[in-house]
Amino acid sequence: MSRKTDIDCMNMALQQAEIAAENGEVPVGAVLITEDGREFASYNAPITTDDASAHAEMRVIRMACRAVKNYRLTGSTLYVTLEPCTMCAGAIVHARIGSVVYGAADPKTGAVESLSTVLSDERLNHQPEVTSGLLADECGRLLKDFFRERRKR
Repeated sequence: MSRKTDIDCMNMALQQAEIAAENGEVPVGAVLITEDGREFASYNAPITTDDASAHAEMRVIRMACRAVKNYRLTGSTLYVTLEPCTMCAGAIVHARIGSVVYGAADPKTGAVESLSTVLSDERLNHQPEVTSGLLADECGRLLKDFFRERRKR
């Protein structure tokens, strides 16, 4: 079994973001790879699910936790097309996710390095490894195109 690269995983997350956009949701996608190689993927769905917590990251974390039957996802890697918000960053810390790779920065709600720095806060009991900017142009373009279309309506 060949292991997927970070770019492969971010491309999978981008595919999930496209599904979100097709559903009228803000196009954010997430992929989580567990330490033993299991893959989970999801997309933003707060509008279609009437659930403010249905961000791509939250949904994929829930899927993985159920599958591994543990709320801790130690050693896993989360790929997300947009910098996680405070809610998602908190869930990442509580789940003990090993590393986070994200694409586009989110200057309005990003809680990794834009608005706040939850994932590197040493007062918390866990700080995942973070890689930012992977396929940032592609991730950002998807969001910009989505909002440009929304403004036309």
